[in-house]
Amino acid sequence: MDYGKYKYQEARKKALAKKKQVVVQIKEVKLRPKTERHDLEFKTRHIRRFLGDGDKAKVVMVYKGREIEHPEIGRDLMKQIIENVSDIGQIEASPRFDGKALIMVLSPIPEVLKKQRAMRQAAKAAAQVEKKE
Repeated sequence: MDYGKYKYQEARKKALAKKKQVVVQIKEVKLRPKTERHDLEFKTRHIRRFLGDGDKAKVVMVYKGREIEHPEIGRDLMKQIIENVSDIGQIEASPRFDGKALIMVLSPIPEVLKKQRAMRQAAKAAAQVEKKE
C-alpha cells in the first residue's frame, strides 16, 4: 500500500468519526418563585422538547429581594418540574443554591431517547413509502 492511499483512508476514517459525533448542548430555562401554573407548564414543555432533542436542560430559579427568605417555594416548583419530566429525563445535578439562584440540571434518559428516534425514523419511512404511492 502506498503512503498516499494510507493517508487518504485515515482522513476518511476521521471524517466519518466526526460525522457520527453528537454534541450535547445545555439549554437553560429561567424561572422565578412566583411563576404561575400556566407559565410553569409552558416552561416544562420547553424542557421536554430539549430533552427529546437529546440536549441537557439547566433549570435556574432566580430569587430577587425578599424572595430568598422562602427557598421552599422554589424547591416545590423544582420538584413539580422533576415529576412532569420524569418519563423522559433524569436529574443529573440535584437542585442547589448558587448565590441567589437555585440550579438543577436534567439530562435525557438514553433508552427513551433511542425509542423516540426509532419511532421518528419509522414514521419518516412510512411517510416516504406513502409519498411514493
